[in-house]
Amino acid sequence: MDDRGPTNDVLADVMQLASDLGPVLRPRAEEEFLQAIVETARLVFDAAACSIALFDERDEHLVFRVAAGLGAEATVGIRIPADRGIAGWALMSGQSIAVDDVRQDPRFAADVAESTGYVPNAIMAMPLESERQTFGVIEVLDRRRGGGEGVDDMEVLALFARQATLAVESSRIFSNLGRALLESAALAAQAVPLRSEIGRAHV
Repeated sequence: MDDRGPTNDVLADVMQLASDLGPVLRPRAEEEFLQAIVETARLVFDAAACSIALFDERDEHLVFRVAAGLGAEATVGIRIPADRGIAGWALMSGQSIAVDDVRQDPRFAADVAESTGYVPNAIMAMPLESERQTFGVIEVLDRRRGGGEGVDDMEVLALFARQATLAVESSRIFSNLGRALLESAALAAQAVPLRSEIGRAHV
């Protein structure tokens, strides 16, 4: 005999819904797309390396999610305070920046670069931002070629930043949708006993 009751049945359905929606509402393609962006940007600029760090609002850190080129493997997963380094400056100021000699720039976080095994001479950094918020930063290290004759390097980097922003924003919209659906399902589960009591009162 199944004595779980209607409430437990609905809660079980909620748990199953969470399991089913997880892969759908948090697109796995986001990571692959961001990786493709840094790899393409590195090729376009003939750069030593390129990376994307996303802002974690919970502890106000930048987390390097993807990277390509020298030091890439050691770069992924690094967490730094959001106000540290040239990437942190770009995030906090909301401005793009190009530094041709990082050793002369007090904002440069040399210890972070050394931990990756590659210390650059020059860095371009640009925030990933929409009209609503800033999501992170894209960096290009030691570019050897510009975006093309008569083309400003920052304009080219802005194209990559925009694509990365759209990918991250879309992923978070899907995640928020999933959270809203599960919260609605949980509220429905809590309402089951009340509906049962109302039904019995009218018998």
